[in-house]
Amino acid sequence: MRRVAVIDLGSNSWRLVVYMFSPGEWWKLTDEIYETVRIGAGLAETGRLSEEAMDRGLETLTVFEHFCAAHGLGPECVHAVATSAIRDADNGEYFLSAARAATGLQIEIISDEEEARFGYVAAINSSTLTDGIVLEIGGGSIQLIEVADRRAQRLQSFPLGAVRLTEQFLPGEGPARKKDVQRLRSHVRDALAAFPSLTGAGGRIVGMGGAARNLAAAAQRMAGQPDLGVQGFVITRKMLSELVSTLASLPVSERGDVPGIKVGRGDIILAAALAIETVVEIGDFAGIEITEASLRDGVFLARELLASEPEPLVGDVRQAAVRNLAIQYEADIPHVEHVALLSLQMFDSLAGAELFVPMPGERELLWAAAMLHDVGMTISYNDHHKHSHYLIVSAELPGFNPRERALIAQISRYHRKGAPKLGEIAELTRKGDEELLERCSVILRLAEHLERGRDQSVREARLRANGHGVDLHLEAGGDLTLPRWSVERYGDGEAFQRVFGRRLLIG
Repeated sequence: MRRVAVIDLGSNSWRLVVYMFSPGEWWKLTDEIYETVRIGAGLAETGRLSEEAMDRGLETLTVFEHFCAAHGLGPECVHAVATSAIRDADNGEYFLSAARAATGLQIEIISDEEEARFGYVAAINSSTLTDGIVLEIGGGSIQLIEVADRRAQRLQSFPLGAVRLTEQFLPGEGPARKKDVQRLRSHVRDALAAFPSLTGAGGRIVGMGGAARNLAAAAQRMAGQPDLGVQGFVITRKMLSELVSTLASLPVSERGDVPGIKVGRGDIILAAALAIETVVEIGDFAGIEITEASLRDGVFLARELLASEPEPLVGDVRQAAVRNLAIQYEADIPHVEHVALLSLQMFDSLAGAELFVPMPGERELLWAAAMLHDVGMTISYNDHHKHSHYLIVSAELPGFNPRERALIAQISRYHRKGAPKLGEIAELTRKGDEELLERCSVILRLAEHLERGRDQSVREARLRANGHGVDLHLEAGGDLTLPRWSVERYGDGEAFQRVFGRRLLIG
């Protein structure tokens, strides 16, 4: 097990994050500190970092240095990177020399292409994007990456960050003037003409960065959806338009009061929203999918966790996310893997017999719930199904959107007992999701009873239609006394009959 820190010196905010990981097995973020430094304030006008901004930066870096020392993170365990503002400033190197001398932190300025590439690594390993566009917006710049077959094609950085655009086009403290909003839009359009593959691209676009996450949180609240995090959430064009209208109508001092928007971003969030909306319009996208991942995650993945790989890509994002969470909290991996195997065998046999028509992605949601159904045991055995639910909805689970994550948690919640219901997640769901929840919960409950001894004594489980019933056929890998007893006593044949319309018979 190792720990490393990544320091991200952005144009607006500076953040130090700590990761704990076991190479090739699992990883998680374990700590972070954050400061809105605004190192890029005034840069667009002068081309230089101001004395005030550099003083704020040195003060923050001193805190970061002491944080690393307190946590036993030596220079070999710290990756400190500076991005757009320090890179573009005439006195950027002067500031970093002073910072290195004052703190001992070895800070490197990454190129605009490196910045875009780290953003790509973060986005591609936290979403299911295979072909499309990645957008990263910061305080000083926007990075656009064209993706084909999960590989980066064209990477380009543009000086269109939220701080720069605010200083250039949105002066004053009152509501935004229409002419200023139009000037900003036109400027972004003109600049992005240098990225022709964006025009009319359609398909998918994945967005990242603090401003993008704030806008997603605000859109979620405007839509009245439960707060399950913004990982995988899609801000539609209509939502973007409503957010822009709302933010533009408010004085700067009140924009940070909009639910979901952080106070520290209130003065620059309108510029970010306008830039993202313009990108979405140019590309003719239906909306922009948000990932919680960030440039600092890209640095960690590329330089640490996946550094030994030919390319810093996980093979299957969803599978990696589920296994990562399971390994962190699940002590008995062979048990949950076998429950998942038995669940899928029964699911496939029922679907093959045309006893139901699976919804898109249903099989994968069942697998994920089976792999995670016992993570709540890390809190307590009593009510562990409820604890599992809490841990799953609280996790980001890259590759899954809020609806999918909520369904996985709800299936796990009902793996022991109770009548499955959507409850508070109903606002997130689609037509047919209640039936999906009932089917998967019953199947997972059966699989759990078949693996009650945690000894893989049932090698295979199939469900076959027989008249008005369904026969459960078991292939033994060991003694079947316990699994048969558990199914007969607690398998809830009544629930099975209610969901599938047939009586369960144990063969």
